[in-house]
Amino acid sequence: MAQLPAEFYQLMEELQAVDFVLVELTLYLDTHPEDTNSIHQFNQFAQTRKKLKRAIESKYGPLQQFGNSYAGAPWNWDSPPWPWQL
Repeated sequence: MAQLPAEFYQLMEELQAVDFVLVELTLYLDTHPEDTNSIHQFNQFAQTRKKLKRAIESKYGPLQQFGNSYAGAPWNWDSPPWPWQL
């Protein structure tokens, strides 16, 4: 597998951290649906995730399948690294 630039791994680590926060906030908000501060925080992290995903995909290709990410031409879903290889 080809080694990607250090920037790729840094961006992926940031994305994973944001995803962790979003999962935790989701679990919290499931039991505290009226907590507007947490809802605001969730929305901020959701926006951050969208920007990070866009930045990663613009340089390194799609992250998700099933229409959640655009594909490049030629078809680039077979290009490593796969998420579990990080």
